[in-house]
Amino acid sequence: KALFIDTEGTFRPERLKDMARKRGLNEEDVLNNVCCARAYTAEHQISLLKMAAALMTESRFALVIVDSATALFRTDYTGRGDLAERQQQLGQFLRMLQRIVDEFGVAAVITNQVMATVDALPGPYAGPTSRPVGGHVLAHACQTRLSFRKGRGTARVCKVVDSPSLPEGESEFAILPGGIADVTKEGKL
Repeated sequence: KALFIDTEGTFRPERLKDMARKRGLNEEDVLNNVCCARAYTAEHQISLLKMAAALMTESRFALVIVDSATALFRTDYTGRGDLAERQQQLGQFLRMLQRIVDEFGVAAVITNQVMATVDALPGPYAGPTSRPVGGHVLAHACQTRLSFRKGRGTARVCKVVDSPSLPEGESEFAILPGGIADVTKEGKL
């Protein structure tokens, strides 16, 4: 079973149905193995994680997904005056998620937002034009950090940014109606 905490309204059951059909799985069985909860505030997001822990005492789960871990913290704590409190609350949320991972043996996947780097210098030697939201609090809470960007055509590129067990590197893939597929060296599926 998987548990999905949706903070941005992005969960689409029809995508799961497409992927189930592609793999010859029963669509309803797949959907019945996914619990989705929509969070509307940072406080609600934290309470949903507490409820998730209670659910895991009753039933076995393999995966927790939070999409996006930072979105509600950004909207609920705005401005530099709230930055310290936002980072503290985000840190508590991430520690609670880590405890669930450790206690129940589940994998956790969190997505994050990026923001423009307004002080980036233009030119060929400039640094990145965007950076992840959440700063060091989020970076240090994750074991493996991946960065995604659009490639050529339908291709997407996944880069290993930091990992204790994987070397830095990139891989191309495509998102199709039936799920994820490899991209050939020519950039075609």
